[in-house]
Amino acid sequence: MAADSSAQQGNAQARVLVASNRGPVSYAKAEDGSLSVKRGGGGLVSGLSAISAESTGGDGGGAVWVCAALGDGDREAARRFAGRLDPADTGGQSVRMLEIPAGDFADAYNGVANSVLWFVNHLLYQTPLEPSFDTEFERQWGAYERYNRAFADALAAEAAENATVMVQDYHLTLVPGLLRRLRPDLRIGHFSHTPWAPPDYYRMLPDAVGAEVLRGILGADRAAFLTRRWAGAFADCCERLLGADVRTDEPTGELLVTLEGRTTRLGVHGLGADAEFLRERANREDVYDRIASLREEIGTGPDGEARRALVRVDRTELSKNIVRGLHAYRRLLDDHPEWRERVVHLALAYPSRQDLAVYRDYMDEVSRVADEINSAYGTDSWTPVVLFLKDDFARSLAAYRLADVALVNPIRDGMNLVAKEVPVVSDEGCALVLSREAGAYEEMGGDALVVNPYDIADTARALHEGLTMEPSERTERTRRLASAATALPPDRWFLDQLHAL
Repeated sequence: MAADSSAQQGNAQARVLVASNRGPVSYAKAEDGSLSVKRGGGGLVSGLSAISAESTGGDGGGAVWVCAALGDGDREAARRFAGRLDPADTGGQSVRMLEIPAGDFADAYNGVANSVLWFVNHLLYQTPLEPSFDTEFERQWGAYERYNRAFADALAAEAAENATVMVQDYHLTLVPGLLRRLRPDLRIGHFSHTPWAPPDYYRMLPDAVGAEVLRGILGADRAAFLTRRWAGAFADCCERLLGADVRTDEPTGELLVTLEGRTTRLGVHGLGADAEFLRERANREDVYDRIASLREEIGTGPDGEARRALVRVDRTELSKNIVRGLHAYRRLLDDHPEWRERVVHLALAYPSRQDLAVYRDYMDEVSRVADEINSAYGTDSWTPVVLFLKDDFARSLAAYRLADVALVNPIRDGMNLVAKEVPVVSDEGCALVLSREAGAYEEMGGDALVVNPYDIADTARALHEGLTMEPSERTERTRRLASAATALPPDRWFLDQLHAL
């Protein structure tokens, strides 16, 4: 339902609006009913903070972040603050939190976004068995449509005339098209933080659903992606499935997608690491404490020298390929027994989406394979795999600093910031083993040890190459990797998109 025009005029003050599933803060509700707030981090938080008076028009218009209430604490906060969060909780940012019915949120978020769109764009389906789009999916898709409509209505009500709206990710693919119909005066952008599937794989979606997602994003003036590869795949889907006209804008090299007389420009913005934040955070006391603890876990080899550290830091997300990484480490120990008792694999595999059974099963498999390696190769003085399953950012930074080799081998990844963060904070230089299917490969492949993520032997070979790399070469590669990793830090990444709109 379209937002009431009088309400639009009364509330239309924001000149820049950001829409995302997750907002900059989250709330927890205690037994006594009190609320505690936790501020988030990441590129969006940094980016929104970077919006200056100049970029928002210089007339007090400012910016508004529109997000969803994710849990009971958030919903209680949305009710107490009538949807507009207390600036004291948000660091002064203006945040509107939408209290979407819990059932609709669960169906849209877990049923469609994380169990269908994520799987399609990461090529994760076991196609002999899945997917099956039946009446349950149809019900969940209805919730996804209502969820997107709620965002579009809120953005239409909040936006000043000719404002700029930046819509984020696969949770909100329908918003640009819905918002375009409500407020044709707005400048609308959409950013995809995931990869995009090639047409033949994308066509697994029901035809009407696949077309609705594409048309939704094409409601934007500008649809942006992390790499040219993902932008090209989106354009191919529009051409093959919708019959859109795709051409290259010669002055800029950007792709232009025209459908039914309207053109959407496709941009590329490769999100970089926040070097200033990472280096400052990596030198705090809690990180030094974790370094000491990890050094104790690594220990010394039979020659009395400190063992090498092979590090991975990931969520136990199916696309991260942790299990094959463990098998590659086992292959390294088989092919090069000289590394036994001289290397430790620090595997920081933090929980992800544990409300979905397939993710719980995957986490169990990670633990099982790690235990199997330790049983087969471990000794009284050496644990080959040290597995951490509890999220701890300070420990992650400590592992980055200590890593001799970092393993980043996703099946498919929009970017992968771990690949960019490790060289920024590495103490002595770190060899990066990088999947060619990570978005980061486009910028960092030249100085990484590149692998086919499905090839266990190839990955084991690269691990050995990293462990035997001369220190001078490792240091020089790390320097170049860090430079590439920080080329577009989060604040500039955000503002570049804003200026392009």
